[in-house]
Amino acid sequence: MTTKSLTLPRIFSRPSAKGIWGWVGTVDHKRIGTLYGITSFIWFLIAGIEALLIRVQLSHAEAEFISPDFYNQLFTMHGTSMVFLVIMPLSAAFFNWLIPLQIGARDVAFPRLNALSYWIFLFGSLLMNFSWLIGQAPDGGWFGYAPNSSATFSPGAGMTFWIVGLNILGIASIAAGLNFVVTIVNMRAPGMTFFKLPIFTWMTLVTSILIVLALPVLAVAGIQLQSDRLFGTHFYNSLAGGDPVLWQHMFWLFGHPEVYILILPAMGIVSEVLPTFSRKPLFGYAFVVFAGIVIGFLGWFVWSHHMFTVGLGPAANSAFAISTMLIGLPTGVKIFNWMATMWGGAIKFTTAMWFSIAFIALFTIGGLSGVMHASVPTDAQQQDTYFIVAHFHYVLVGGALMGIFSGIYFWWPKAYGHFLNEKLGKINFWLMFIGMNIQFGPMHWLGMNGMPRRVYTYADNMGWEVSNLYATLGGFILALGILVFVINIFVSKKQNVISSADPWDGRTLEWSIPSPVPVYNFKDVPEVKFRDDFWFKKYPQTIKEYYHDYDDDEIKNMKPIKPDEKDLGKNHGIHLPDLSYYPLILAAGVTILAVGMMTHFSVIVLGGIGIFWGAIGWSLEPVNDPESH
Repeated sequence: MTTKSLTLPRIFSRPSAKGIWGWVGTVDHKRIGTLYGITSFIWFLIAGIEALLIRVQLSHAEAEFISPDFYNQLFTMHGTSMVFLVIMPLSAAFFNWLIPLQIGARDVAFPRLNALSYWIFLFGSLLMNFSWLIGQAPDGGWFGYAPNSSATFSPGAGMTFWIVGLNILGIASIAAGLNFVVTIVNMRAPGMTFFKLPIFTWMTLVTSILIVLALPVLAVAGIQLQSDRLFGTHFYNSLAGGDPVLWQHMFWLFGHPEVYILILPAMGIVSEVLPTFSRKPLFGYAFVVFAGIVIGFLGWFVWSHHMFTVGLGPAANSAFAISTMLIGLPTGVKIFNWMATMWGGAIKFTTAMWFSIAFIALFTIGGLSGVMHASVPTDAQQQDTYFIVAHFHYVLVGGALMGIFSGIYFWWPKAYGHFLNEKLGKINFWLMFIGMNIQFGPMHWLGMNGMPRRVYTYADNMGWEVSNLYATLGGFILALGILVFVINIFVSKKQNVISSADPWDGRTLEWSIPSPVPVYNFKDVPEVKFRDDFWFKKYPQTIKEYYHDYDDDEIKNMKPIKPDEKDLGKNHGIHLPDLSYYPLILAAGVTILAVGMMTHFSVIVLGGIGIFWGAIGWSLEPVNDPESH
């Protein structure tokens, strides 16, 4: 006897895996990763154009290329986009693509929650940028400092769009973070203990925990600011008993863990690329893991080094100075281990390797300038100058972005079955590397020479023109490097140099399955015996070099395995969840509800209907359509 599950009456059938509807209704982690990657790269191009407009305006003194109001909108949206619409979702693209593959799983723990996170991210990013179309883009800076972000000093809908958009993006991030924490903890292949996890998976776990804990802090601050703007409350209005410094505390309590949310995934990527192309295991695996955990922990205790100049007092300043110095130690451990990994290795200088090496060099520069801010007197001199702009761009462009590009070149053949062109890749790298240093290097001495950040223009007698001109030139060189990458995508697709399953002689499980990856990932769920399990099963003769107590007889009886080059095709007989429209419907409902908060109660009702429909339909929809079996 069987019982039928309760389902909602269908307005339309479940989506087919073919065509555009297959993408709209997808719950496949690989497709969702691709959607994250494409969307965030488009925002990257837009944010890059915003940066170039800023640089043209600042290329010479007393310029009038753009208006002051438009300048404020540009630097607000450039910063916001690069943090929330580019680096974070590009990292999410890697999480989606790689985590199930590295832990030997066929999918993430919650496939539809995964799809929901993407659609909410997409709608939130569109909502935030919709403000451009109505001529009211946010103009309060990407940090939204009160009272500048209040309705008094920033009238119009721009900052409201910004706040609401951020809160929607926060929902997407928290959903994704929870999904990956559960996936890593519960879905590891048999035998894969935590200390057999690839470093990238470890850094994803730490990052996801930070996301789950940090984003609610920003959400609370955003709701309070939204309430001030829309409902007349006074959380940040000092004239009515509020405190604008409260916003700074809450923003940077979120904001400094956010720095590590941005950089830890790139650290994980570099930790995978360097051993592969050095033909050595990662030096000091345990130290790299614990360094990442310590960074995630200490990141919560350094936020007020952003606030040394607001008058917290000597006790607070001293405490945060010490914590800021301490957090440099685990970062230094990682840098040492990366260099030791390359030391004595048979290094192969691929494009991915060049980007990883550049990451180490540039991130070290950004890290050292960051440690300088631990000194209160030094910070007082550098605060709100272009030295700060140089520092965080060396961390985020020289660090996070270089790491992400390393990962793109490294895993592209695994994802799409063909190589990116290496000649164009190296041109792409050198243009980005040279352009980045020419653009942001001069900003160090611009800041030390007193140029304030966030200024629309400057007088011609300040001595800043030459450095700003160099910075602008560097920005266009960097942009040319990005253009070469875009060209490389299309050229490589046309050339279609087919990749084998294991083109780099990789070490982790994703290299054991066909390229491109089949929909089911693994034909058979692997059983893991070693850290870098795939490598040691390919080369059992190397086991004794790293596992000295391992049984000799067992090694002699081991037959070297080869990567699986065959895809079982459609008739694989492996259970996977069917596609669903409900994540899209629920995400649309959440976004419409948020828009209603800014417009009219009727829109709130419409959003509520979408949320109810999506949530109920989701909860009652079977994982697989009985009619398809």
